Amino acid sequence: MTRSGDTTLTAPGGTVLSVVIGSRAYGLDTEESDVDRRGVFVTPTPMFWRLDKPPDHVEGPLPEQFSWEVERFCVLALEGNPSVLECLWSPLVELVTPVGERLLALRPAFLSAKAERAFAGSAERQFRRLGPQDPPRPGGDGRRWKMAMHMIRLLLGAVHLAGRGEPLIEVGAHRDRLLAVRRGETPWPEVLAWRARLLAELDERAGRALPARPDRAAVEEFLTDVRRWAL
Repeated sequence: MTRSGDTTLTAPGGTVLSVVIGSRAYGLDTEESDVDRRGVFVTPTPMFWRLDKPPDHVEGPLPEQFSWEVERFCVLALEGNPSVLECLWSPLVELVTPVGERLLALRPAFLSAKAERAFAGSAERQFRRLGPQDPPRPGGDGRRWKMAMHMIRLLLGAVHLAGRGEPLIEVGAHRDRLLAVRRGETPWPEVLAWRARLLAELDERAGRALPARPDRAAVEEFLTDVRRWAL
């Protein structure tokens, strides 16, 4: 873990946490993989007193870099947003300040059955965008095969959440099978069968490891303290 001040990372002002997500965090990277960075920043509190409110997210300054203002990040995390929760569990932390450390320590407060449903819902949306009635061609349709891989990855994450109570980020145990899907080497019926097995496993485990609702009060206390700190 890299502490603030010990990194050459270029980050938006007020950044309290910056991590690498995507294929490098998942253990699915190849030589062509980008470095996808996500971060959390804190806006000085007086800026919210103006009629024109500050942005709740920014892109850049590096390629494939995106950051949320801390309040927006917490709202999305409370809803179980997979992309946001994956930031909190990424093993590749490039920058973290004391405020960022407190945010990481708050991770369990964001988790609930909502997260299970959000991961499963994201997987279902990927499946629908794939157009299951018109499956991708073997060895072709690279974009659609990539979507199929991420559909399975999201379902693996939902099952892990339901059974272990936290997101699954590093999927190295499934790397070869997932990359075979991405390359279009796995027959579509096998992809559908894998999806069906994961859905059945999710139904069996759903609601066992996580509370029905996140700890909103703990998150609100954190945000209040952050706003006081940023005065």
